Amino acid sequence: QVQLVESGGGLVQAGGSLRLSCAASGLTFSVYAMGWFRQAPGKEREFVARISRSAGARYYTDSVKGRFTIARDNAKNTVYLQMNTLKPEDTAVYYCAADRSDFYRSDIQAYEYWGQGTQVTVSS
Repeated sequence: QVQLVESGGGLVQAGGSLRLSCAASGLTFSVYAMGWFRQAPGKEREFVARISRSAGARYYTDSVKGRFTIARDNAKNTVYLQMNTLKPEDTAVYYCAADRSDFYRSDIQAYEYWGQGTQVTVSS
């Protein structure tokens, strides 16, 4: 049974930092590209970042470029999202997801497995 479990969310002031983790089990982690998505109240789930199987390619949505960094440790079956200079508009539930394809894709339907999400709240 595949499980993706996010952790590291919380309440932080604007300008602060958080590091999200997503631990994967039940799948061969190294053959999946991994992505982070977020969903704010009343809004659709949106793409945040993606990292290829070997971490050779990373992609970000424009609003987080220069502030967020995605990374992975295939030995630990874990993907991370380092979030710096957080803004109130970053407030959302953050989800990690796994995509069997290593080609860049940001659409939700491309991702096969999903975690339950972790709440990130940024106060102004």
